[in-house]
Amino acid sequence: MATGVSSSSSVATYRVGCDILSSAKKPISILPYSFSRLVNHNRNRKSLRKICLFMEKSKEDSITVERNNFVETQNQITVSRLEESRARKKSERQTYLVAAIMSSLGISSMAVLAVYYRFSWQMEGGEPQLLEMFGTFALSIGAAVGMEFWARWAHKVLWHASLWHMHESHHRPRDGPFELNDVFAITNALPAIALLSYGFFNKGLVPGLCFGAGLGITVFGMAYMFVHDGLVHRRFPVGPISDVPYLRRVAAAHQLHHSEKFNGLPYGLFLGPQELEEVGGREEVDKEIERTIKRSKTPI
Repeated sequence: MATGVSSSSSVATYRVGCDILSSAKKPISILPYSFSRLVNHNRNRKSLRKICLFMEKSKEDSITVERNNFVETQNQITVSRLEESRARKKSERQTYLVAAIMSSLGISSMAVLAVYYRFSWQMEGGEPQLLEMFGTFALSIGAAVGMEFWARWAHKVLWHASLWHMHESHHRPRDGPFELNDVFAITNALPAIALLSYGFFNKGLVPGLCFGAGLGITVFGMAYMFVHDGLVHRRFPVGPISDVPYLRRVAAAHQLHHSEKFNGLPYGLFLGPQELEEVGGREEVDKEIERTIKRSKTPI
């Protein structure tokens, strides 16, 4: 205990001495001193100066160590947050991938079975119902193409207007595997299910046309999910789809929609590149393709 008090007193004394030594503006007079006292005084002065330099160096070393510890701690926190963010994004992608696969397999299998039984009924009796079959195929293609124009109109007039409170979730950073905007996929699926059901359980030209329309809406919805959610927004991996040149242009055009460089254009998806070309956005599409390729090589 006494040793600790003595050490503290010595440090305090040296600090006071350092302050006096550093603040002295005039040399100390040596006239009243004898030669021996002058020598001792100079020795004490040199010793005090060495102690002061040692204490200053120790203080600087201590500050440097504290600063390095602080920087290392901040780096560890940053790395930890990045790892948590990557793990969360990976979990979200896996969750959405499972949902996409289950819905795709379920819808595809039901659509294939429905088409098989629907056309097998049209072949009953030995005379195929050619008009009904042609109408079903034609309306399937027509509905799939028409859905692009419907989606473009609804996107501009409804989603970015009266339904913005729902669609806004798609233009903000997503927290979780799903977003409120996903409700629109369900609302588009309901008429497709109704048309398919009516066409499946009834025979005749009109039910055949309804079946074709429902089938076309279903095909468009699946294509939209893989291109929009998978390729553009990378909510799940899409494999070789990302290497198709035209789909790259589609993805780049939709990214420009989110950037709002052309006042919200394009509002369509599959015909988005044509919308931008009409307003002179071809060069921006090419630049966005290059940025998209670089992002695709960045691990998530």
